[in-house]
Amino acid sequence: MNVHFISIGGSVMHQLAIALKKKGYKVTGSDDEIFEPAKSNLEKEGILPAETGWFPEKVCSSLDVVILGMHAKDDNPELLRARELGLKIYSFPEYIYQESKSKKRVAIGGSHGKTSVTAMLMHVLKNCLSSFDYLVGARLKGFEQSVNITDAPVIVCEADEYPASAIERRPKFHFLYPHIAVLTGIAWDHINVFPTFDNYLEQFRIFIGTISPNGILIYNESDEVLHKLVEETRRQDIRYQAYALPVNTVKNGITSIELDGKTTELKVFGEHNLMNINAAFYVCKELGITTKEFIKSIASFAGAAKRLELLESNESTSIYRDFAHAPSKVKATIDAVKQQFPNRRLIAILELHTYSSLNANFMSQYRNAMQSADEAVVFYSSHALELKRMPPLHASVIEKGFDKEGLKIMTNRQELEDYLHRQDYAGSNLLLMSSGDYEGIDVALLAKELINAKVTG
Repeated sequence: MNVHFISIGGSVMHQLAIALKKKGYKVTGSDDEIFEPAKSNLEKEGILPAETGWFPEKVCSSLDVVILGMHAKDDNPELLRARELGLKIYSFPEYIYQESKSKKRVAIGGSHGKTSVTAMLMHVLKNCLSSFDYLVGARLKGFEQSVNITDAPVIVCEADEYPASAIERRPKFHFLYPHIAVLTGIAWDHINVFPTFDNYLEQFRIFIGTISPNGILIYNESDEVLHKLVEETRRQDIRYQAYALPVNTVKNGITSIELDGKTTELKVFGEHNLMNINAAFYVCKELGITTKEFIKSIASFAGAAKRLELLESNESTSIYRDFAHAPSKVKATIDAVKQQFPNRRLIAILELHTYSSLNANFMSQYRNAMQSADEAVVFYSSHALELKRMPPLHASVIEKGFDKEGLKIMTNRQELEDYLHRQDYAGSNLLLMSSGDYEGIDVALLAKELINAKVTG
C-alpha cells in the first residue's frame, strides 16, 4: 500500500502514519507546521517531510490512499490535486474502518470517560489477549504508540464526536460501525460545532444507529439523558447491557471494587472511574475474558496521563492533574478527590481553555461544577481568547455561571503562581484541571516545588 497523509503532523495522524509504516506500507506526508513530539517521532521512523508546506507534486496516480487530517482546509492544494486525480480520500476514522473491516470493532463513545475506559480495556487486553489493535487519545504506560494497526482480530477505538475532517464534517464516531459500543454519558460539549443541545444529542442517536446488527450497546443507565435516549432509540437487532456504579468501599484512601462476587483493591478512585471500570468489564466479557482475569488485571491499572494523574504526594498531601474542562468532567473529578479524601481541604484550579469553556453563552453549564471544592480558582488568559478570535470574557459572567461562593478568578500566570505558592498544603489536596498549560506553567515542576517548599516546610 502506498499512502499519503495531508497534515501528517497531527497528534493522532502522525501516530497512524507510524503504525502503517511499521505494518510495511509506503508512507509519505506533508504539513505546514509540525511540532514536538510529532516531529521527533516521524523523524525516528524516517517519514518526517523534508520541508514544511504543501506540495501537489507529492500527490500522484500511484497512491492507493490519501488520508486527510483535520488541520487541512478544503482548499488545500494537495487535496485539490488528489480530487483531480480521482484518488481515494479518507478522513482518519474512515480509514480506520477500512483497516478494520475484518476485525471485531469496539468503540468507546460518550461526552466523558472515553479515554479512561479505552485505557482500561487496553491495559486488561494486553494481559489477556495475544494481540489487538487500538486507537486512544492519550499516552498510556506500556504502549509505545496511541495508534496500532496490524493484522490483529480485534480493534479498540476511543470514538469521539468531533468532525472527521475539513471535507467530512460528520463526527468521527459515525464511521466505526462497532460490534461492541459503549456510551459513558451525554453532556453538551463542543458548542462551536454543535450550537444546540438537541443537535449534539442527535449525533449520539446516529451513533447508536451505526452499531452493527447483532452487536451490543453497553451504556451508563445512571446518566438520565443517555438512559432516555437509549429508550427512545431501541433496536431489535442489537443487544443492550446497562451498567452503573458497582459495589465498592473506600478504606484509608484506597478503593476496592466488587464484580461478580470477586473483589480487588484499585490504584484509581472516584465514582466516575468505578463506572468506567464497569463499562470496561462488560466489554471484556464480550471478548471472552473471565471475571477472574479482569479483576487481576484491573488491579494494576494506574490511570491514563492527565486523568486524575498523581503528580506528587506525601502523608498529608496529594497533587493531581486532570484534563477536565467540560462541566461534567470538572464536577466528576472534584467530587472524586473530595470523596476519596473527605478530611482534607481541596484546592481546585480550573483553566478555561476550550472554545466552549471560554464562551459566555456556555458558562451557565458550569453551575455547581466546583461546589465540592473548599478553595476554587478559575483561570483563563486573554491570549487564549485572541487565538480563538473570541470576544473578551468578563469575570462577572464567570461568577454568575459557576455560582460558587468565594470563587477566585485569575487571568495572569504570575498571579496564579503567587497564589499557589502562598497556600499551606498540610492536610490539603491540590487539583489542577486544564486541557492547556496555564500560559506555559510546567505543572510537573510546579508540583515538586509546592510539595518541597510548603508541605514539608
